[in-house]
Amino acid sequence: MCSTHWTQPWQERRLPRVQMRDGDHRSSYQRDKARVLHSAAFRRLQAKTQVLGVGLSDFYRTRLTHSLEAAQIGTGITAQLEAKYPALSRHLMLDSSLIETLCLAHDIGHPPFGHGGEIALHFMMHEHGGFEGNGQTFRIVTQLEPYTAQHGMNLARRSILGLIKYPNFIDNLTNPACHGQINTSLRQIKASDWHPPKGLFNCDKILFEWLVSPFEQQDIEQFMMFDVFDDKHAKTRHKSFDCTIMELADDIAYGIHDLEDAIVMSMVDRDQFENDIVLPLQTMEVPWLSQNIQELASRLFSQHHHERKNAIGALVNCFITAITIEQLPQFSHPLLAYQASLPHNYEKALALFKVFVYEQVIRQSDVQILEYKGQQMVMALFEAFSSDPERLLPENTRQRWRQAEAKNYGQRIIADYISGMTDEFATRLYSSLFLPKHS
Repeated sequence: MCSTHWTQPWQERRLPRVQMRDGDHRSSYQRDKARVLHSAAFRRLQAKTQVLGVGLSDFYRTRLTHSLEAAQIGTGITAQLEAKYPALSRHLMLDSSLIETLCLAHDIGHPPFGHGGEIALHFMMHEHGGFEGNGQTFRIVTQLEPYTAQHGMNLARRSILGLIKYPNFIDNLTNPACHGQINTSLRQIKASDWHPPKGLFNCDKILFEWLVSPFEQQDIEQFMMFDVFDDKHAKTRHKSFDCTIMELADDIAYGIHDLEDAIVMSMVDRDQFENDIVLPLQTMEVPWLSQNIQELASRLFSQHHHERKNAIGALVNCFITAITIEQLPQFSHPLLAYQASLPHNYEKALALFKVFVYEQVIRQSDVQILEYKGQQMVMALFEAFSSDPERLLPENTRQRWRQAEAKNYGQRIIADYISGMTDEFATRLYSSLFLPKHS
């Protein structure tokens, strides 16, 4: 398939560009990057939880700094792939501004208080289409961010496609057996009972159909396929080529850079790292990494900051340079037929780091208490606003709620409003609604 033949529809925007600016020679994806960077949704990431609650320290990462690091890694991956696969990169029209845009925007749909907020909104929305952070990202870029009157950031079609990590709808992916008790106190809601399926919201189906319309029907059906399980929600199988690069950048940033926070804040120690990372890696025959992980561990836990930074950089480089491009024979369109991936042994190695951060940091009781507290605040806010939207919602949100309620999805507007809050704003609003003023 000739590049000039298939790329044109992917440059298109839902709202055609009518305002021409003299001397603006930027590409579509450079404009998209600017729209993300200047959006309110992106700025709010500076006050949203990444791993630890915002305000506990001035050092560790927020969702904003995580997204900036993911973007840097994404451009590194792009440069590597262009060097390794020059002809294929040109055919796929691989673009560093596009990948940077995806990495910068990938977390903008996440609500306050991390997974605690996501679980809270999914529980409150379980009868109204559910809630999930990636599905909310799709809503923000296509509808909610006020760059345009009705079309959100109005990004190029390929940019939006790259942000779709799970190309099917929550309604199709939900396994009711995974949900816990409904008729219980909000304080009794268990997080493990309300992890959302990862997907899009049914109310956004028309926009998704517009997005994938350049694909042949067979490719669309393959793209939307998912695996069904007895004991968990269904999971989609495929992502677009650009999305696979963004997801690798996200995983590397999470597994390696978030590890740095854990070490600096003494949430993990050298012995834990030796047992959970060093010893397994030495048996896995990962080129360079298996031979050097012992020395890297010494530098990671060094008292000298530059030693730790050097080790973090070496780990990131190890994974970036291992990434390859694979072809999937079941797809005909280039954006679906190719994907960036880590060789299996590197993938297992990165998984060790991700699991280590999850088990040693995120599962710690202090972090879980913060998530639970945030979960309670978000559910209380949702309960209050849904009890009397005309009275409690701010005016512009109230107008959107009225329009949506006429089409029977007013609750989605309340979820939009709360998910857009920062941790601090949600906390202050909760205090205003429920706590007496202290003299």
